[in-house]
Amino acid sequence: MSLEFKNYYGVLGVSKDASDANIKKAYRGLARKYHPDVAKDKAGAEIRFKEVNEANEVLSDPDKRRKFDELGENWNHPERQGRNPSGAYRDAGQQGSEFHFDGTGFSDFFEQFFGRRGGPTDPFGQRQDDVRGAGAYAQRGEDIEGAILVTLGEALLGSTRIITLRRSDPRIGQTTTETLRVRIPPGVREEQLIRLAGKGQQGEGGGESGHLYLRVKFAKHPDFRVRNANLYCDLELSPWEAVLGATVHIPTLDGTVALKVPPGTTSEREFRLRGKGLASEGGARGDLHAIVTIRVPEALKPEEKAAWEQLAAASTFNPRSRP
Repeated sequence: MSLEFKNYYGVLGVSKDASDANIKKAYRGLARKYHPDVAKDKAGAEIRFKEVNEANEVLSDPDKRRKFDELGENWNHPERQGRNPSGAYRDAGQQGSEFHFDGTGFSDFFEQFFGRRGGPTDPFGQRQDDVRGAGAYAQRGEDIEGAILVTLGEALLGSTRIITLRRSDPRIGQTTTETLRVRIPPGVREEQLIRLAGKGQQGEGGGESGHLYLRVKFAKHPDFRVRNANLYCDLELSPWEAVLGATVHIPTLDGTVALKVPPGTTSEREFRLRGKGLASEGGARGDLHAIVTIRVPEALKPEEKAAWEQLAAASTFNPRSRP
């Protein structure tokens, strides 16, 4: 099976020498545009949202970005790679079986170059003989690990995902396809492993099959940052809202909530919305922290400029004065 190259710079619409800040800005704009919660074309937006998240997963990580840049135009030459260039996972320990996933949110290209092949109990892909006898042995199948992209909504409420697992054995020219239901439990954590027992490499000589492990990767959200069970977001205020106070509406995973901003609110002030984060290990919800940023208008109409000049003339406030 041929492997489709993913031009992650093209997906985000940035140049190869783009700065980390430009990559972040491009990602946030596209993720907000294609986020399933706001897009009108749900099916099309979901595909683009996953592509954008995959590109950000690679380009926002210095090690992954460096590896991607090193692939270059010879990315599909076997001598340049430590893995098989024709598919996702080749099981070197058991004569070249290949595994491909559909429905996890990541492409085969990502899985091959940036995922993991061996499962957590067999990180080096070594053979493990369970039973040896005179002229015969039973060998347990290798564990296989992949990644699954999970939205914050799925992490909070849980979901059931349908993925397709395709096994190819070049030795006999046989390919089998199996549809699996993957339960994502409420409160799942990033990097948590979801085990599908017996869905890894088949055993030999009567040995039991290995397991398939899916490592949870949170889809980056355009508004929220994750820290354990807590979420963080930016709360942008106008100067008059900060000075006079206001009631603003903040999006959460449960819908929009009203927040009363008191007069005299300063930049970087933090508001905590209790129980609006993700589920913690004990089952309780974490909090949503809104961090204030004060935005000023970049362009003014003549009457607006006159009003600001009048305010400047009347005000005795000097931010550089010291008590």
